[in-house]
Amino acid sequence: MNGVTGRMGTNQHLLRSIAAIRQQGGVKTPSGMIIYPEPVLVGRNAAKLAALCKKTGIERMSTDLDEVLADDFYEIYFDAQITGRRYASVKKAIEAGKHVYCEKPSGTTTEEALDLYRIAKEAGIKHGVVQDKLWLPGMLKLKRLMENDFFGEILSVRGEFGYWVFEGTSIPAQRPSWNYRKEDDGGIIVDMLCHWRYVLDNLFGNVKSVFCLGATHIPERIDEQGKPYKATADDAAYAVFELEGGVIAQFNSSWTTRVRRDDLLTLHVDGTKGSAVAGLRECHIQHYGNTPKPVWNPDIPQPIDFHEDWSKVPYQEDFDNAFKAQWELYLQHVVLDTPFPWGLLEGAKGVQLAELGLESWEKRCLLPVKDLEA
Repeated sequence: MNGVTGRMGTNQHLLRSIAAIRQQGGVKTPSGMIIYPEPVLVGRNAAKLAALCKKTGIERMSTDLDEVLADDFYEIYFDAQITGRRYASVKKAIEAGKHVYCEKPSGTTTEEALDLYRIAKEAGIKHGVVQDKLWLPGMLKLKRLMENDFFGEILSVRGEFGYWVFEGTSIPAQRPSWNYRKEDDGGIIVDMLCHWRYVLDNLFGNVKSVFCLGATHIPERIDEQGKPYKATADDAAYAVFELEGGVIAQFNSSWTTRVRRDDLLTLHVDGTKGSAVAGLRECHIQHYGNTPKPVWNPDIPQPIDFHEDWSKVPYQEDFDNAFKAQWELYLQHVVLDTPFPWGLLEGAKGVQLAELGLESWEKRCLLPVKDLEA
């Protein structure tokens, strides 16, 4: 596990996924087999690695990636480093014969991401890319509604994501400074359009075209050492996607917005029979029969409470941590050869959409999303 000293690597992949799987006794398969991961933590900071080992009970750590890749005991290489280091490390792991699983974006360019897919395919190894939002309870509830034809014909999807990230002048920032430097592969378009690609492709239809405007609303921020730096990457993105089948999706992604909605991410889905608004965990629905009939009249107070006619989807099933859920599927894929469609090609599609988003912003135009050659 390389790069787990970072925020996401530590919290989601190590503590809430691999360590949690070990604490529950491994992944229990339908046949009764138990898959029990034995990780080695890899990184550049030995002190941080040692602290994580102590916290999780993991005994093995190393600051030498080449040494670990040469050890046949380890079958899987996982990468949660910053994006700029991912291509070289994942490629090296594939060449060492390891199965690979990595965070997104899977490369700094579409060509890098596609190259990793082609190398992995030629090597015959199993591969996967983190697409965690597919296992969020809110997204799974949307999927269940679609399976039961709640929406009828889906017309549109509207996504709102983000929150205020403090500049660091008086209150410390809650995101790392590299996120706001283009030269360090930062920017919300690169970060979030990779997510929106797999959410849209898997739930609502393949993305066929994109129009995107980015912005750097906060031009200067304070870094981890308390020094001011110029923000060279976009901190907000306003995108429209045309999906296969005619569905239109709009996503606002921003680190410069204050939240007045149900959650940090909400998806509003409108269909001919009903609508739903899903957050990370909860989902509210309004059926055709519960839809009010407003009339435009700005001269009187609004007589309709537009929240009143929505119902919360009740508890129907248990949901695990989204990262852990995909980890368990990937481990079963490696050991049992079960299906796992979220591989490096899907990761390349996310990078492709991010690059097209940046190009659309630069050219101020709608761009087609071409099929990537497998």
